[in-house]
Amino acid sequence: MNMNKRFRKLTLVAALAATAAVAAVGAAYAAPSLSPSPQPSAAASGAPDAAQKPAPPARQQDGANKPKPQDDGRKGPACANNDGAAQPAAGKQPPAPAGGNGGPGGPGNRGAGIDSVTEQDGVTVTISGGFDTESQDHGRPVVLIAAALGVPTEVFREAFSGVHPAGLDSGGPTEAEARTNKAALLKVLAPYGITNDRLDEVSNYYRYNGNQQATWKKTLATAVPVIENGVVTGITITNPGAGYSSAPTVTVKGPQGTTTATATVKYTSDFATNGSIASITLN
Repeated sequence: MNMNKRFRKLTLVAALAATAAVAAVGAAYAAPSLSPSPQPSAAASGAPDAAQKPAPPARQQDGANKPKPQDDGRKGPACANNDGAAQPAAGKQPPAPAGGNGGPGGPGNRGAGIDSVTEQDGVTVTISGGFDTESQDHGRPVVLIAAALGVPTEVFREAFSGVHPAGLDSGGPTEAEARTNKAALLKVLAPYGITNDRLDEVSNYYRYNGNQQATWKKTLATAVPVIENGVVTGITITNPGAGYSSAPTVTVKGPQGTTTATATVKYTSDFATNGSIASITLN
């Protein structure tokens, strides 16, 4: 009897021990790990590292860092002496005749001090000046412009009376002002057969810089004395020149003394002969 009780007791204890062992093993598998699983590095995975990821560039506003066109203040085509005819395109300036531009002088006496001196057999012929303009023309060589256009001087003055010139330091007229000035000129000149292109060509050729007191394009005339028995009997023109807006002064100086001569100027529609010396007569 006692043996049976002891056997049953041992069997119960063994069963309880086995149950406890099974429970412990199950709890071990169910419990979370205290050490985190190692994660693959950015280099190994090929994904960029957030700490080293470059910031995206700042978005530029439209027009930022773009070069801006220079503004020289000239808003429209300039004209002859800022009057309304377009400037010639870059690289297409009309060729300048020999002789250069003039020196100092007032609006009615441009080119003062520009002399052409020729010496022969001890006698010199000096041709000076010849670039005067009428006071009403404010320094513009209207007589040359009108002749080149093939109209009377007074007709061009009438046409120009409708023009509103831009100031010398203004950089030229605006586009609207240039169109208005051109329309005023052609209103009078068009009935004479003057086209817009011809007006621009003539205006550009006889353009001058009023601030520098310079003249328009020109060629200085030259002449030599005619000497007979040691006496000057006449003057021979060797180069009639061009661009004279008035009769120049001719002085002849030699061993017999100094005398003067009278020059006459002719005006044509050809730039090469417009304002050239037609004759020189001893006084």
